[in-house]
Amino acid sequence: MTLNQDIKSKLSRLNVLEKIVVVNIVVFILGLLLQLIDGTFKISSLIWLELPSDFYDFILKPWSIITYAFVHYDFLHILFNMLWLYVIGQLFLNLFSSKLALNVYFLGAISGGLLFMLGYGLFPQVFSTGNSLVGASASVRALLIFICAYLPYKEIRFFTFNLKLWYFGLAIVILDVLGLFGTNAGGNLAHIGGAALGYFYAIQFQKGKDIGKGFERLMDAFVAYFKSSKKAPLKTVHKNKSKVGGYTKKDFDDFNNQKKIDVILDKISKSGYESLTSEEKEFLFRAGK
Repeated sequence: MTLNQDIKSKLSRLNVLEKIVVVNIVVFILGLLLQLIDGTFKISSLIWLELPSDFYDFILKPWSIITYAFVHYDFLHILFNMLWLYVIGQLFLNLFSSKLALNVYFLGAISGGLLFMLGYGLFPQVFSTGNSLVGASASVRALLIFICAYLPYKEIRFFTFNLKLWYFGLAIVILDVLGLFGTNAGGNLAHIGGAALGYFYAIQFQKGKDIGKGFERLMDAFVAYFKSSKKAPLKTVHKNKSKVGGYTKKDFDDFNNQKKIDVILDKISKSGYESLTSEEKEFLFRAGK
């Protein structure tokens, strides 16, 4: 096996949030290399990926509302963000799907970025002008607070005592609010934006509403646009939609609820959660409730 094949094999075994960790590390290394090539160790070697505080500057590079969440210049900044993302990611993906994780991650970045620009636009006297936003903290906050809000009474071990998740989430938010009065006010404002998105998403998800579905469809359409036309007309997609786990819908409807759950779980074990149709996901969600 060649080195390239070995790398591809290892990457294929990573979950979706671990792959995001890898992307962050690659972008971090790219930023360092650009600094070396330029010959000066200036901070903003990836300025075209940073989110500007001024809305008019943002219009010129709208992609930055997402790309800023992959930019880090300080080693400790990326180290702690990626450690948080890895640990939270393991817990999140044990409970929820990869697509939900991506929805929360990217919507957390967008929410944090929008609040960051709004704060600078409405209160320029409070925040330093000319600053830009970088880092995955808003996205990580969104994932963390989602879990804390969805499972508020689940306990985690904290040193020598157990701590309910909602206590932990509340403490994180309080620290971010206090941070508004420090030197990184803009960054903490973005943290609060990500946390707010995670909380609202979780509360709606508990009610059976996935507020990220629109964003998910947008991203699916974006990815499909770049797929080759040869891959687009997959006949098997239409064929599979008429079946549930290999059974016709009539046969599936005749099963009892436990049998239906077993069929869907078997499909997940073979093809992954993303292979389920919307009806199958909805049935599994209702059964879980």
